Amino acid sequence: MKSYIEAIQANCNLTFQEMEGAAGLLFDERTNENEIAKFLTSLAIKGETADEVAALAAVMSANAVRPGFPEDTYIDNCGTGGDGSNSFNISTASAFVMAASGVRVAKHGNRKISSAAGSHDVLEELGIRNDLTRSETAAMMELTGISFLFAPNVHPKMKRIGEIRRRIGSPTIFNLVGPLTNPVPLHAQYTGINRKDFVMEYASVLTILDRKRAVVVAGAGGPDEATLAGRNTLVLADCGDLIPFTLTAEDVGLKPASLEAIKGGDAVRNASIIRSIMDGERSPKFDTVVFNAGIGLFTDGIVKTVHEGVRLAEDSILSGRAKRKLEEVTAFSAQCSNKVVTS
Repeated sequence: MKSYIEAIQANCNLTFQEMEGAAGLLFDERTNENEIAKFLTSLAIKGETADEVAALAAVMSANAVRPGFPEDTYIDNCGTGGDGSNSFNISTASAFVMAASGVRVAKHGNRKISSAAGSHDVLEELGIRNDLTRSETAAMMELTGISFLFAPNVHPKMKRIGEIRRRIGSPTIFNLVGPLTNPVPLHAQYTGINRKDFVMEYASVLTILDRKRAVVVAGAGGPDEATLAGRNTLVLADCGDLIPFTLTAEDVGLKPASLEAIKGGDAVRNASIIRSIMDGERSPKFDTVVFNAGIGLFTDGIVKTVHEGVRLAEDSILSGRAKRKLEEVTAFSAQCSNKVVTS
C-alpha cells in the first residue's frame, strides 16, 4: 500500500490495473488501517480519476452479494452524498415517486457517513427494515416495484472500510464509487455528484459499467441532486453517447428556491419531511423531489423529456399513488422476519 500512497502523494494518477491492485489491499484484513486512511485521504486530496473510480467499482461489484432479482429493467437513483448541504433525503423520497410512476427502482444506499441522516437511517424511521433476507428483498421488488439494498448487507467486505470512513469524517473515493456498485444489473441509472468538474468523467464510468442509459447531475450550489437554486449541470449517457445539458427549475415549470429551503435534519426530521411531501404539501422540498424524480423518469425512458417526467412525478404524489407506494413498502417490511441478509 505504501507504494500506492507515495505515487498518489506525488500527484500521480493510478492506472486501472494499479487501482485494482490497491483495491485488493483495501479489502485485505492484513492491511494496516492507518495506511488505508492515508490512501483514501491522499486520493481525495489529489482528486480521483475515472480509471480509479471505475477500477474500484469493478472490484467491489465482483465481491458483492447478489439479491437474486429476476431479469427485468431496473433503475437506481442513489447519489454520492458527501456534499455537506444538509438537505433532506431527496433521492429516497424521489425513489417512491418514481416507483409509483411505473418504473422498477432498486435503491442502493447506506447509513449516514458524513451527513446527519443517510438513506437507511430515514428508511428505518419510516418503518422500513434494512435486515431483510435476499428472498424478502426480491419479494419486496416483485410485490411493490421498489426495493432497498443496504450497502453493508450486499458489500460485507466494506465493514472495516466503513469504520475507517467514519473516522475520516469527510468524503472519499467510496462516496463516488458507492452508486456504481449496486449488485442489481441496472439498465438505467440517475445519480448525482458534488463535483461539477467530474460530471462528464462520471458519465463515462457509467458507460464503461454498461449502463445503457444514465444521467449524472451536479446540482446548482453544490449538492448531489438537481436543485431549484440555479442552473444544474448534467450529462446524459445514451448507449455510449455522452450528451451534456443544463436545467433550471424554470425550464420544467417549477419555481426557483434557495438551498436553505431544502435543509433537513436528523432521521426523524427527514422522515417527517418525506411524509409531508407524500401528503401533497406543496413547498420547495416538494418541487425538489418532483424535479429529481422527473429526471429519473426521463433517465429510465418512460417519458421523453424531463418536463414530462416532472408532470408525471407531480401526478404520482397528488393522486396519492406515491403515498400508497410508501405504505405498501412499509406494510411489507412489517410482515418480514427479523433476519440478517445472508449470501
